[in-house]
Formats: sequence, C-alpha cells, structure tokens
Amino acid sequence: MPRESKAAKAARAEEIWELLVEAHPDAHCELDHRNPFELAVATILSAQTTDVRVNMTTPALFERYPDAESLAAARQEDVEELLKSIGLFRSKAKNIIGFAQGVLDRSDGELPRTLKELVSLPGIGRKTANVVLGNAFDINEGVVVDTHVARLAQRLELVLKKTTTPPAIERELMALFPRERWTLLSHLLIFHGRRVCDARKPACERCTVSHLCPASRV
Repeated sequence: MPRESKAAKAARAEEIWELLVEAHPDAHCELDHRNPFELAVATILSAQTTDVRVNMTTPALFERYPDAESLAAARQEDVEELLKSIGLFRSKAKNIIGFAQGVLDRSDGELPRTLKELVSLPGIGRKTANVVLGNAFDINEGVVVDTHVARLAQRLELVLKKTTTPPAIERELMALFPRERWTLLSHLLIFHGRRVCDARKPACERCTVSHLCPASRV
C-alpha cells in the first residue's frame, strides 16, 4: 500500500470514530464504582484480571472498606482474603492498602484531580490515573491503552507499525484525535475489541470499519 498522507489518515480516523460511536453507543467504563476512590481501587485490581472478575470481588471489599481511611487501616491478610478470587491477590492487597494510605497522607482522603498528583500516589501509574481522571472527573488527560486498544490501534494503523509500546501508542492516538474524545476513544476500541475484533479470530465480515482497516481479511 502507498504511504498514507497525514490528511488522509486524519480523515480515515474521523470516519472510524463516527462508525464506532454508531456501533457501540453503550461504550463506557465497565468497572463498577460509586465514586473516584472505588474506581481507582478497582482499576488497580484490574491488572491482568478481567473487569468481570473485579466486579465480582469489589462489592464485599467496598462494604468492609468503603473509604481510604478504613482501607488504609486494614490488615493485609484480611484484604487478601477478600481478593483471593483474582490474580496476584497478595500484591494487589498490598497495593490498594498502600494507595489508601497515600490518599490519606498526601490528599487528606480526597483523590486529586491532576495527573501529576495522582501518579505520585502508591499503586497509581499513568494508565490508572487516566482511567480515574477521564471516568470519575471527566478530565481528558490521556488515552488509556490496554491490550484491546493497542491491538486495534495497530490493526487499524492509527499508529505507525513500529509503534508498539503503550506510551508511544498513547502519544500517537492523542495527536490523531481531539482531546475531548480521548476517554471515549478507549472505551470504543475496547468494546470493539471485545465484541468484534478478537485477538485470534477477528470478525472482519461483520466489522463496521472493515473497509477502513488495512488488516481486514475481507
């Protein structure tokens, strides 16, 4: 294929956006939460674990530890017992307790609303901070790049072929799409990845953006 111009890529990205919005009007964060604190904890727990499994685990966790103060004072073995059904439960118990302690020590129990302040908290990296800012505070600070987002960004060639790391993929997606779309963009790509563009067997024959995808099999 001839090299795509910057203008042509932007036009294709715009059409992909419009079609995905139409195909997945229900795209949203699938981690159950009632407030920013719960979302941050659930996001920490979601590493290498499905959202479904996290959502099965967090009700009992949040019933016992509803805020940063109660979780910060928790015994690790008690938290581990509540997290036993998810992967890496011991390290995750330590991480969320440390996070809660950091919220109390540095933010007086309230989650900060800036990327710089959030990533200074224990257990919070840029990805988790982007999830919290975008979904709890409606602040588009970046694009959340999980395995689905990375796979679709590469298959659709929204990023350069040599772009493979999450930070690099995020930078290119941020440059391609307007800031106000960054949070929803992640949800759209995740929903499309789960429902249509499977890692092993993408359903190209029923993909709404197949005609815009260089990796399409049809």
